[in-house]
Amino acid sequence: MRRLCVLAAASAVALSFAAVSPTSAQWVVFDPNNYAQNVLTAARELQQINNQTTSLQNQAQMLINQAKNLANLPYSSLQQLQSSIQRTQQLLAQAQRIAYDVQQIDRAFSTSYAPATGSQSNQVLITNAQSRWQNSVAALQDALRVQAGVVSNLDTNRTQTSALVTSSQGASGALQATQAGNQILALQAQQLADLTATVAAQGRAQNLESAQRAAAQDQGREQLRRFLTPGQGYQSSNVQMFH
Repeated sequence: MRRLCVLAAASAVALSFAAVSPTSAQWVVFDPNNYAQNVLTAARELQQINNQTTSLQNQAQMLINQAKNLANLPYSSLQQLQSSIQRTQQLLAQAQRIAYDVQQIDRAFSTSYAPATGSQSNQVLITNAQSRWQNSVAALQDALRVQAGVVSNLDTNRTQTSALVTSSQGASGALQATQAGNQILALQAQQLADLTATVAAQGRAQNLESAQRAAAQDQGREQLRRFLTPGQGYQSSNVQMFH
């Protein structure tokens, strides 16, 4: 009879815990293998984004070198092209917390995003959850800033395109026409680089958010286990879930 009472009390506590949780509409079955695969996939995708960033920097340098060779045309978009590229590069370099760096990614996924264990204190779980949430917010802010920078380049690109087309139409020889065409291609490549930067920043934000959700599910399972395990000394007032 006493055992039945304990089970009934535990069930009532579990139901009340589910009622106050905004995400407890259904229980999530935690699959350790699937969780580990999700974490590895997110890490690989972030590393791919870092590789894209390196490729973007190399492409930008190539565009700058290409623009330097356009000296015979009376009009040159070199300065404006360099400024646009540098603005985008600076925004990528200002990425907060987990930047486009493989070592930072590895450190984060071995600490804040690592699976929750019974040896971790409640405070460690809370700290890791806060760190993951802050990473996601920072990545979203970074993505918006990159997008804003790319949008600010649109007006400059429109002006440069118009000026280059006018220079090409008024070219007195094939060399000037070719040089104007090369500058237009360089400007289009710069726009493609802006698009790549936007995709990279957005992908980083989405991957960090996915990793945060996976880690939050694992932490929620560990917190629930502690809540339902007698003698854990679990303090419900210390529970903080971040989704």
